[in-house]
Amino acid sequence: MTTITRKIHLVDIENLCGTPRPSRRLVQEVRDRYINFVPLGTHDHVVLACNHGACLDVGLGWPGPRLLVRSGHDGADQALLDVLADEGIEVRFTGVVIASGDGIFTEAAARLAQAGLEVLVVSRIAALSKRLTLAAHRIVVFPWPDLAVEAA
Repeated sequence: MTTITRKIHLVDIENLCGTPRPSRRLVQEVRDRYINFVPLGTHDHVVLACNHGACLDVGLGWPGPRLLVRSGHDGADQALLDVLADEGIEVRFTGVVIASGDGIFTEAAARLAQAGLEVLVVSRIAALSKRLTLAAHRIVVFPWPDLAVEAA
């Protein structure tokens, strides 16, 4: 019997872009780089989160994934944490990719790792929490997007 590998990718797009209001072009560049560094499996599920001011550019820049919108302090993080807490991740997936370096994900990452899921963190080095690195099985350092892309 073959076991299907299925991961959920939780993408804090503001964190990967390095700005709370990324342009559509910057989101496209980050999407392309993400897919090159962290290939998406056939059965994988992608969830993006951002604030209300970024949702149009995020949705147009990375069409297809589920898009969560929440504003306020750590709004995007809180939306992704709700998915981890409330949607039975442990029974639906074999792994979780947290595309954010925010330390707020440390407890959830540790809980999922303890439950037997492979936990991968994808983050820009400047945004990577040391606590989060300890909770993950693996870290992928995400390259900073070209500043020329944002200015164009």
